[in-house]
Amino acid sequence: MSETSETTLTVESTTAGASSCCGSCSTGGDATPEDASALTSAFQVKGMTCGHCVTSVTAELKKVEGVTDVAVDLASGRVTVRSTRPLADADVAAAVDEAGYDLVGRLDG
Repeated sequence: MSETSETTLTVESTTAGASSCCGSCSTGGDATPEDASALTSAFQVKGMTCGHCVTSVTAELKKVEGVTDVAVDLASGRVTVRSTRPLADADVAAAVDEAGYDLVGRLDG
């Protein structure tokens, strides 16, 4: 003789003041997409020749307030920076200089 059992699971959800644990789903009360307010700026940097150069420039730029991501194209010297606010060229130049390289200027598009 076989018996069948039934289990009921009740889950309560509260969103007041809560946020998701990792942000990969939209269960958090105040969660917003990361790209919602992101700005992208591109700069030309001179003097980078290797992976260490890329690492140095990336690390210094990530210290600039508002910077969320940095992508470096070593071959062209193009550095693309994503941020939560507009970046002052002087702040970017100071970070690139601190890394040991030269900011040529801001690129369009």
